Amino acid sequence: MDRSPYCKHFRSLGCNLNSIACKCVVLVIIALVIRVVLLPTYSSFYGTEQNKLVLVSNLSFSSLSASTNFGIRKDKFLEVPQIVWGLNNQKIAFARACLTARLMNRTLLMPSLSASLFYKEVELLKPISFDKVFKFDKFNSLCDGYVQLGKYSDLKNQTGMFEIQKGSGRRWTPERDLDQLKQHSKDLYDEHETIRIVGKNPFLWHDHWPVKDYARVFECLVLVDEIMREANRVVSRIREIGAEQVSSKSESAENSLLLKSVPYVAVHMRIELDWMIHCKNLERRLNITEICSSKEEIMERVGNIVGLKTPAVVYLAVADSLLQDPSILNGWKKGLVPFEKKKLGFDARYKKFPYLIQSAIDYEVCLRADVFVGNSFSTFSSLIALDRTQKLIKMGVNSSCGVDVRWPTYAYNILGGSKGPQKWMTNMAGSSLKEISYGSNQISC
Repeated sequence: MDRSPYCKHFRSLGCNLNSIACKCVVLVIIALVIRVVLLPTYSSFYGTEQNKLVLVSNLSFSSLSASTNFGIRKDKFLEVPQIVWGLNNQKIAFARACLTARLMNRTLLMPSLSASLFYKEVELLKPISFDKVFKFDKFNSLCDGYVQLGKYSDLKNQTGMFEIQKGSGRRWTPERDLDQLKQHSKDLYDEHETIRIVGKNPFLWHDHWPVKDYARVFECLVLVDEIMREANRVVSRIREIGAEQVSSKSESAENSLLLKSVPYVAVHMRIELDWMIHCKNLERRLNITEICSSKEEIMERVGNIVGLKTPAVVYLAVADSLLQDPSILNGWKKGLVPFEKKKLGFDARYKKFPYLIQSAIDYEVCLRADVFVGNSFSTFSSLIALDRTQKLIKMGVNSSCGVDVRWPTYAYNILGGSKGPQKWMTNMAGSSLKEISYGSNQISC
C-alpha cells in the first residue's frame, strides 16, 4: 500500500510510524494545518455584510453585557405584547423587551404603550405609540449598537411570524425562561424575519439582566418636545414662587439677581387609599415596617433634612384623588411652602393629557428638583433615584454618605440621621432590577 509523502518523510528521519511518539507528532501537525486553514473563516464570521450584523448564536449570556461591541441585526425583529400599567412599570417592561431582543440579536419592533392606567380591565386599556411619548430617532441614536428599535414598515414579510409562548406559573423558572430565549436565538430560527412573543406583559417576564444594563436603556429614553415643554412650564412656575418667597425675605438687589436659580424640593407623596392598603398588606407579608408612611411622618422627616435651605418650595407629586384634600398642604415645617399641580394652577392643563403623559410630566419635574424625597417601595421613586444616581456618578460622586451632593435623594419611609429621611443612591452593581421593580428597605447612600 502506498504511503503519503509525509509518511515517507518521517521514515527518512528514522521515525517508526507504528511508534506512539511518531503518531503524536503527526496528529499535532495535522491539528496545526487545520487551524491555519480554518482560522480566517472563523474570524470573518464576525464581519459586517450589507449593513446586517451577525452575532454568534451560541455566545454565552454574560457576553451580552453593556461592554460588548457587537451590533444588532436590522433585518431580524422581535415583537412583544402591549406594555401596560404605570409609567415606570412600562419603562421597565420596555427595557426588558429591549434587552430580550438584544439577547436574541434582533431589532425590537416599536411596541405600544398604554395611555390609561388599568390593572385588570385589559379591554379598557388605551394604546399609545411609543413615539408619542419618547423620541424614536433619539432613542436609536443614543442606544446605537446596544439595542435597536424598528417600525413595522421595516418588515418585508408581515405575515410569516414565528410565535413563542411565554411560560407561567411556578414551574416556569428563570433558568427555563433563559433557556427558551437562547434556544430561539440559534441559526435554526434565523429563517424567520420576525419572532413574536405572546403571553404576559413584559414587566412580568423573568429578569436576567443587571441594573447597569437597564440603566443603559433608560438613558436613551428622551421625552418628546411637547411633554418637555409642559414640564418646563411647571418647573418655571415652581421657581417663580420660590423667587417670590426669597424676595419677600430680602430687599437686597444682589439677591434679586439669583431668583431664577432658587432651588425646590420634590416629594413623591404616596398616601392615597389604594397605596396604603397595598403597603400595609406588603408589610404584613414581608414582616417589615418601613414601607408605609403617614402624611405627618413625611412632613416631619422632610422638615428634618440636614442642610435644607429655607424658604423652599415643596412640590408634591400626588395622586389626583389627593388634590381635593387640603390637609396635605397644612402642617409643614416653617419655611417649607407646599404646592401641588392644582395650587400651581396646572390641574386643568394636566387633565388635557392621558394618565401616562401626566405621569411623565410629574416624573420630569421630580427628576429636575434640587432635592427629591420618595418612597423606596415605589417604582416611580426608585427610577428617579436611579436617574439621579447616574447623574452623580457622571460627576464622579459614588457615595452621598456624610457629604453634600448636588442632587441629593432621600427615602422618607426609612428613618435616617437627625430624624430625617434616609439618603438614597441606587446600587448600580445590582445583579437584577428586583429591588427597583418591587422595592426594598435595604438602601444605602
